[in-house]
Amino acid sequence: MASSRTGDGARRRRYWLFKSEPEVYSFADLQRDRRTSWGGVRNHQARNLLRDEIKTGDGVLFYHSSTDPLAIAGIGKVVQDGHPDATQFDARSEYHDAGSDRNQPKWFAVDIAPVAAFSPPLLRDQLAAMPALAAMMLLRRGARLSVQPVTEAEWRAILERGGVAENW
Repeated sequence: MASSRTGDGARRRRYWLFKSEPEVYSFADLQRDRRTSWGGVRNHQARNLLRDEIKTGDGVLFYHSSTDPLAIAGIGKVVQDGHPDATQFDARSEYHDAGSDRNQPKWFAVDIAPVAAFSPPLLRDQLAAMPALAAMMLLRRGARLSVQPVTEAEWRAILERGGVAENW
């Protein structure tokens, strides 16, 4: 496996795809809010990524799921490492988990901020037609994880296709 460190020992930026139903929380909502805590994830594999792997400075593709058309609406960046997801402790939240302990939380979130919108959004069908994305997790049958790793090559191909420069 390739090192995630640069020659000077610094951690390399990594890339992720976060899925959200636009009726629940859209990229436009993120632009309006300027920052959000990406919580409410109740899948252990995705939780582990949020807790252990996703770090401040990483890039995020913001994907609109369960809608028509399916599309990457924009890019964001992680602005706070994994921290306990507050919704697990909130009895009024649909993401409340009565079994969560504040001293040993089960669920984690990261905070993200918007960087740029894709105008127009990059449709899933367009992505599927790109040879550089042939192995992308998003495009695999049955890959439903709401937080997914994205390779650097996939990230670069998507930014190029969307006409967005990585200057942040």
